[in-house]
Amino acid sequence: MDVAEIPAVPEWLPEHLQAAGIESLYPPQAEAVEAGVTEGENLVASIPTASGKTLIAELAMLASVARGGKALYIVPLRALASEKHAEFEQFEQYGLDVGVSTGNYESEGGWLAGKDVIVATSEKVDSLVRNGAPWLEELTCVVADEVHLVDDGERGPTLEVTLAKLRRITADLQTVALSATIGNAGQLADWLDAELLDSDWRPIDLKKGVHYGQALHLEDGSQRELRVRDGEKQTAAIVRDTLEPDRDEDGTIREDGGSSLVFVNSRRNAEAAAGRLAGVVEEFLDAEEREALADVAAEIRDVSDTETSDDLADAVEGGAAFHHAGLSRGHRELVEDAFRDRLIKVVSATPTLAAGVNTPSRRVIVRDWRRYDGTAGGMTPLSVLEVHQMMGRAGRPGRDPYGEAVLTASSHDELDELFERYVWAEPEPVRSKLAAEPALRTHVLATVASGFASTREGLLEFLEATLYATQTDGRDRLEEVTDEVIAYLERNGFLTRDEGLTATNLGHTVSRLYLDPMSAAEIIDGLEAADDRPTVLGLYQLVARTPDMYELYLRSGEDEEYTMLAYEREEEFLGPMPSEFEDERFDDWLSALKTARLLEDWASELDEDEITDRYGIGPGDIRGKVEAASWLLGAAESLGGELGLEWTPAIRQARTRVEDGVREELLDLVSVRGVGRKRARRLYDAGIDDRAALREADKSAVLAALRGRRSTAETILENVGHRDPSMDGVEPDPEAAPTDGGSTDSDASSAGTKTDDQASLGDF
Repeated sequence: MDVAEIPAVPEWLPEHLQAAGIESLYPPQAEAVEAGVTEGENLVASIPTASGKTLIAELAMLASVARGGKALYIVPLRALASEKHAEFEQFEQYGLDVGVSTGNYESEGGWLAGKDVIVATSEKVDSLVRNGAPWLEELTCVVADEVHLVDDGERGPTLEVTLAKLRRITADLQTVALSATIGNAGQLADWLDAELLDSDWRPIDLKKGVHYGQALHLEDGSQRELRVRDGEKQTAAIVRDTLEPDRDEDGTIREDGGSSLVFVNSRRNAEAAAGRLAGVVEEFLDAEEREALADVAAEIRDVSDTETSDDLADAVEGGAAFHHAGLSRGHRELVEDAFRDRLIKVVSATPTLAAGVNTPSRRVIVRDWRRYDGTAGGMTPLSVLEVHQMMGRAGRPGRDPYGEAVLTASSHDELDELFERYVWAEPEPVRSKLAAEPALRTHVLATVASGFASTREGLLEFLEATLYATQTDGRDRLEEVTDEVIAYLERNGFLTRDEGLTATNLGHTVSRLYLDPMSAAEIIDGLEAADDRPTVLGLYQLVARTPDMYELYLRSGEDEEYTMLAYEREEEFLGPMPSEFEDERFDDWLSALKTARLLEDWASELDEDEITDRYGIGPGDIRGKVEAASWLLGAAESLGGELGLEWTPAIRQARTRVEDGVREELLDLVSVRGVGRKRARRLYDAGIDDRAALREADKSAVLAALRGRRSTAETILENVGHRDPSMDGVEPDPEAAPTDGGSTDSDASSAGTKTDDQASLGDF
């Protein structure tokens, strides 16, 4: 279909597409148009990665806006939200207003009312529904990207319930659901009253196979020699082969070498693999690439003063990198950008990178197809859906002649097993996880509090509009779990059943705060148990033991250390400590204590590298814990105020300290924009102890404390209201110079940098 023939889209769109080199639609895109996607029809599109899903979404949204409507694009990850927002901003030249929102779960997002296209995570959209954002009634089109994640035990119920609520709010809402891998796409289409587009068409070939011995065995039955040298790892041989240019028989280069994406099962394996593979890549780098990689490595080192940052930078200098959730956002963005630019030639990653972020490569290598599962007590195979998501990263149209996805086998039996299990297999059916009590606990309260149901029957009627009801015969299981949840919510004072179902004031607050009701109950019980002003450790341990905080696990031998710490500081805990003989409860208590001590260390200004070393984590983990603690302490402050408790000032201070990573005496200084934990400490040590002192400070002392960075000093003095912030002619005062060695001055890289996101609800 020629782009000029697409019906019901804005007049400027065909010319815009042609300017981008798109003269005609891919077959799946043409099928979507024929199914009415530009004319308001619901659609479930199950098509491979790189086959044009995003353009299908854009056609639906732009056509909807052209009719006077408003479009919403729902994504599972904050990183993906930023990526899609940047992509959709191209349409602002035609008068559209594009917005993105991924955090601040207590807001109704009023500023989004004027936007034509809004990108948001499913958790953010759920919170907007709970907070009664009036502009949701103006929506005419919603796109759910990566819709197969309704199968995810943590995120799935939120996406499922949110789609059901949006469809209830706006009866004529167009729903477009996208995925590369849905085993039961027809069932999702039935749930959403949608046309089904199920295609395996790709713009370039994806070849799947298994490497074993000295050959690559492909799904069509062919084989190709791919030798492993003596002493060489199998993965290294495949990466080397990918980097080698394709040559004709006379030696002429037919196609340049490509990049590789290697999936492994743990962070440690990802880091180790990157270090080894850098040695493979280095010989393929030219002088210009080495220079550019050195610049990227320097930027990576500036992000944080940690061993993880140094290890990543070392690998990047050799043209390789690793990618996992322990990296900070700055690390991940630098790696992703350099990999997309084909500057970094190979990335070893945990499966998080397969979840939708745009990082295609010539070849995908699934090295580890098993991972540790604590519930199973050992290694278990990955699902077909997960492996196919990884494989879909292979091949970028316009850059690669083909994509190739390779699993690795160490025996002939394993070769046969991998073909049967993954290469020739279809993805598993997507199954709703809504009936699990933790999911229903949250969504039942929110459904009642936001007015979607006021009786038990009304609640069950709403739940019957979910995927779970579509996939389940009869109401027995749903009724049973729903009744258990209603009883729990009533018992904890969040609901009443006097005349139908009504959320109490406390229940409304819990729903608005986007808390798991069990987290709220734990926080309330803890605050009510306090006999004296809580300490920061007591407050951090309280929020760390809620279901909304992912606790640090106890490493081998740590139980004794934290048991001793628990008894030493028992008086600080909010609520009774369980007995050592209650094994599971006591272990959970100690895990929460370990998490709390990390937060206390951060709020006591312990260096980031010391924290990562002490707790065996990455800088991204610190960031996640800090953001989750800040959000939960903010919720605790609101709950304390709702109940009239007297500890809100202590909670507020504990929250601010963990947000900024500082001791109490620096709180006023870090409130100045541009002054983070390191700069605040240097200013304080130079005798500048608060905003007022900074406003009147001698400029030579400020310049010295800020390591002679003139532009930084001018900006900070301007922000605090100094009468003359200019540093022209000012020399640093040697007596005010900091004595903390050569650590970075980049406060923007610290884990406590404020953002509008809560990590516990964001990235995988």
